[in-house]
Order: sequence, then structure tokens, then C-alpha cells
Amino acid sequence: LHMGKTMKEDLTVVAKYINKLYPPEFNVFSIYAELYHTYFASQAKKNAESHLEDKDIYLLLSWVHNFYPKDMRKDHALATELDKVKLGSLLPSSLSKELENKYLDSEEVTVKNSLSRCLDKEIQRWREDKEPEKINGHFQSELLGIFVIQSIYSSQKRAEDISKAVGEELSRRLLKELPAFLRSYRDAFEDFKEKSKKHRYYKPILIANINNCWNFR
Repeated sequence: LHMGKTMKEDLTVVAKYINKLYPPEFNVFSIYAELYHTYFASQAKKNAESHLEDKDIYLLLSWVHNFYPKDMRKDHALATELDKVKLGSLLPSSLSKELENKYLDSEEVTVKNSLSRCLDKEIQRWREDKEPEKINGHFQSELLGIFVIQSIYSSQKRAEDISKAVGEELSRRLLKELPAFLRSYRDAFEDFKEKSKKHRYYKPILIANINNCWNFR
């Protein structure tokens, strides 16, 4: 963040004031921009090659795909000059791809585990002597029907915020996880239906789960 802010502010000064003090053939702005970019890219590469937590990988990818090429280099005060320089990406494509795969693997596992924990909690609630909650006057599981969908949607949205390609790849992966989760949900529900017919709230629980199906569709 500090490097990005410094680079943006300094290059703005160069573009507005320093550039016009030199003959055009000196390419003053280009020299400044290339030197800043080289240093920024070297630091990004150094970070990318070190051990990073998942949140750090996400932030670095956001800089590579989003903040640096869009928010900073498309700034109205810099865009015209920077378009002449053609600085390239902060990271080599192979290293960027490696980070993307790490992020996608981690996010896929996180969502998968989150869905599994959610189903375990829901099964536990079926076993309790409590009536299911009502949403808009209808029995429904907020934990299952809403949490699962939000988990998948928010994960996709975060990935899309990095880049369209990363978002599409995560969507493809999660579209495999959702049917697997739904099969586990169905099996657990069928087991409850068979073994818990004497449950005090058997019928409301059935209704709540039937109502969940519409949300999942």
C-alpha cells in the first residue's frame, strides 16, 4: 500500500510538473515510471516467493490483477503517460498463475469445509427438541438454506474481484462441490425421515427442509 501510494503520488508530480521541464527526447516520465515499476515488481516477486497466508495471497493477487493495472495506472492524471510506457504486470505470468492456483485450492477447501460444518449443525438441530424457525411465516432453515448459498456466492464474488478468469475457475470448482454437498444433505435428511418419525417436531422439520429446496434450485 505504501509503495503503491508513493508511486502514484510521485508519478503524478512528474507528469504535472517535472516532465515539462525537460526536452521530450529525455523521456523523463518513462524513466521514472520504469524505475518505480521495476522496484515495485521486484518487491511483489519477493513477497510472492515467500511463505504467504491465504489472505496475503488474495491481497497480492488483487494488486497484480486489479489495484495496480486499474485503480493506479488508469488514474486520470497518469493514464495518458503510462499508456506510452507499457509497464507490464507486477509478477511474471508463471508466478501469478502459481499464486492463483494456491488461492483457488485454499478457497475451494474453505468453502467445502464450511458447507460440511453447516450441515453438521443442521443435523444437530434436527435432533433437538425445538421447532424449526419461521422465515416470512414459513418453516425454513436460515442456517442451511441461506448460509450455504451466501457462502458460495460471497466466495465467487471475492474471486471475481481479483479477475474474471479467477472467478470463472472458482465457479467451475464450486459447481462440483455444491452437488456433493446436496447429496450429503439428501442422505442425512432421508436418514432423519426414516429414524425420527416420533420426533415432536417431525412434520415442521420436514416442511422446513422441503422449503429449502426452492432456495437451492
